[in-house]
Amino acid sequence: MASKKLKVDGTSLSIEKIESFIMQNQQVYLTKDAMQNVKKSRALVDKWMKEDKVIYGITTGFGEFANVKISQKDIKQLQENLILSHAVGCGENLPPKIVKIMMLLRLNALASGYSGIRLSTLELLVDMINLNLIPIIPSQGSVGSSGDLVQLSHLVLAMIGKGRVQILKNVVSDDAAKAEIIDSRKALKKFGLKPVMLEAKEGLALINGTQMMTSFASFISARAKKLVKLTDVSAALSHEALRATDRAFDAKLHKLRPFPGQIATAKNILKMINSSQIRASHKNDDPRVQDAYSIRCIPQIHGASRDAVDYVCSRVEIEINSVNDNPIIFPETEEHIEGGNFHGQSMALAMDFMGIALSELANVSERRIERMVNGALSGLPRFLAVDGGLNSGLMIAQYTAASLVSENKVLAHPASVDSIPTSANQEDHNSMGSIAAQKCFKIMQNLENVLAIELLTAAQALEFLKPLKCGTGTETAYKEIRKHVSPLLKDRLLYFDIQKIAKIIRDDSLLSTVEKKIKLI
Repeated sequence: MASKKLKVDGTSLSIEKIESFIMQNQQVYLTKDAMQNVKKSRALVDKWMKEDKVIYGITTGFGEFANVKISQKDIKQLQENLILSHAVGCGENLPPKIVKIMMLLRLNALASGYSGIRLSTLELLVDMINLNLIPIIPSQGSVGSSGDLVQLSHLVLAMIGKGRVQILKNVVSDDAAKAEIIDSRKALKKFGLKPVMLEAKEGLALINGTQMMTSFASFISARAKKLVKLTDVSAALSHEALRATDRAFDAKLHKLRPFPGQIATAKNILKMINSSQIRASHKNDDPRVQDAYSIRCIPQIHGASRDAVDYVCSRVEIEINSVNDNPIIFPETEEHIEGGNFHGQSMALAMDFMGIALSELANVSERRIERMVNGALSGLPRFLAVDGGLNSGLMIAQYTAASLVSENKVLAHPASVDSIPTSANQEDHNSMGSIAAQKCFKIMQNLENVLAIELLTAAQALEFLKPLKCGTGTETAYKEIRKHVSPLLKDRLLYFDIQKIAKIIRDDSLLSTVEKKIKLI
């Protein structure tokens, strides 16, 4: 069944809608109100041009050159020069899915009708989105203020026929590494489209914004909402494997410290281990008084990250529906106001916070992995190996988790505390939000792999507790893992096992299978 089209009006995007847009390869369209608002602001720009008014970025140079008046005959060249001079990115190319979200977010910001762009220019962007003509954009070069100027300039290069694109059927399932990269002019011609000739204000309107960092932030936020649940699933399996107590998850305890995330996590763990034969087998005769923090404090640790994720998502949802270029045009009052809505500080801080929150989920996951493979702590065979000595079991899988967690500790250092002045000190405080966002993306990927290792480890540990079965949710998770990875009876290439579990994490099949059985918060 064809997916529903996504309307773009400048105000109604959400993280969930962006996720559906990418995952379902949705088409987009501008609403009638949005088109009318765009026309109104453009008419005002045309009026000012006829009056030859001096307005930043419309009839002046940019940045330090704001005091240079540009003649009418050079206005088009001014806008093209802006794009050519600002497209100076380097490094690896951005993932196509991130670029496509960038395109949607820029379209949405301009659809509000406060930027003075022509409707025909936005319609080309709509066509490129719907045809999956994905500009090639280098990942490095943004300082996160005056917007993500470098990356957005590379996006606009494709629109004016001087950049490069990939033509993909689907930005999620297609292998972008193998896709052909072609000249954007040729690609546009192939689909009967013409490159845009930028008019007054248009180049500036297209590149003054936070869309690269916010594209990452949107994708990360959508994933993080699911990863906090999946981390509870993974922890619950480890709880079973380590034969821990359920007392630390009692609702009476958490009611006295009522952080929403803490309460939600405690409820999820109890739901997962409900009716566990493993828990019942040692409920009344376990000599341990209490479990280690990585088990006992799951609600407090996971819960704090949950609350952080919720906060960050609330900030991202503001940004994705914001007007963030300069100057901003108000057709009703015929004003243009020069300001700083392009500054990425809000997203920089949010992405730094998200990176810390996701890093902590990986940290505690690795500690549970260590407890399971350490025979002195788990009471299980060392490294969960059958015929240990001849076989090393999951010894080195824990090394890999430790490596990923250590890398995250470096990546979690906040980018937003740094600022390097640019543009002859006119732009003397920059957010570095683009760096914060890309670091957070890597932290998220590392978390997914650490969780894959924890799930692999917990499933192996449970083999030694048979014939006892897990709880309602944990047994479901265990069986889903076993559909993809068999028990480890002798040493084999665990690399492939980790990849298989990481795949069912990333495609949400493991979480959806568990949630068919029990509803997680």
